[in-house]
Amino acid sequence: MKKCPDDERRELLLGNCAENGKLCMERCAQSMIAQIKEKAGTGKVLLALSGGVDSSVAAALLSSAIGRNLNCIFVDTGLMRKDEGDEVEKAFGGRELNFVRIDAEGRFLSKLAGITDPEAKRKIIGEEFIRVFEEEAGKIGAVDFLAQGTIYPDIIESGLDGAKLVKSHHNVGGMPKNIDFKEIIEPLRLLFKDEVRELGAVLGLPAHLVHRQPFPGPGLAIRVIGEVTKSKLDTLREADYIFRDEVAKAGLEHSINQYFAILTDINSVGVTAGARSYGGIVALRAVVTENFMEADWARLPYDLLNQTAQRITSEVDGVNRVVYDITGKPPGTVEWE
Repeated sequence: MKKCPDDERRELLLGNCAENGKLCMERCAQSMIAQIKEKAGTGKVLLALSGGVDSSVAAALLSSAIGRNLNCIFVDTGLMRKDEGDEVEKAFGGRELNFVRIDAEGRFLSKLAGITDPEAKRKIIGEEFIRVFEEEAGKIGAVDFLAQGTIYPDIIESGLDGAKLVKSHHNVGGMPKNIDFKEIIEPLRLLFKDEVRELGAVLGLPAHLVHRQPFPGPGLAIRVIGEVTKSKLDTLREADYIFRDEVAKAGLEHSINQYFAILTDINSVGVTAGARSYGGIVALRAVVTENFMEADWARLPYDLLNQTAQRITSEVDGVNRVVYDITGKPPGTVEWE
């Protein structure tokens, strides 16, 4: 089977920046900064900054390479976790990154109205991101490059260059064909997640950013199964917050690589306040992994699962059942959609 160009580039990266068969992140950082300088020159770059690990590391690289020519745009899609928009602004708003926060909840929910297919959701979100960035670039003036925190698993799972499609990542397979930028800069394109974290540490990013659990670009839109609505998102935000809060109380937030709640599109019969209820089902997902290409389900303590389920069913309106996903990757993916 023919290798895709990114496989060949990764082999070249390993050849140039490795020591004893493993990537040397100091060399990687120097090489990537030099490549960004060469490509961007004196041009302005607009970075899609989500506040996650990948885009944060990309911001550090780009800032080192081009300084004030970097413009970081955080698009608040309304698909974020509870209080996340404010947390991202607090983390990056005070830095010298030309940070701008865009309130785009209305336009994203409008585009997603009536859409239930996961691939369609991803492609709609990917295109809408680009349109927002194009509008912001027009306000800045003469922005040549769009930068993204795309990583190697995004490329593999999006089925590019003849690989089998698993899911279209919004920043890869979900990208529209026509964009108003001269070129896209993706400095992390050849790295796995664990390597991105190592690079972030080398670049001096704080530990809470480097070790933050991943959050998908499409956000909660792919954790709400079926049509995405404001009310469903609010329900999921509360359930997800409770789960993350209980994991933190148990002191397990650093031993689980990713954990979150999913709002299914199934209702079930239950008993609420002594009477019959017909409410939604929330699924919990927690995994341990090294590179996110494969993952195992986390063996969470029963007391933690019990406390989480009790809180969700008593504190979140419209939910009367909680289940726990014990599927590995493969055959499942980490996300449900």
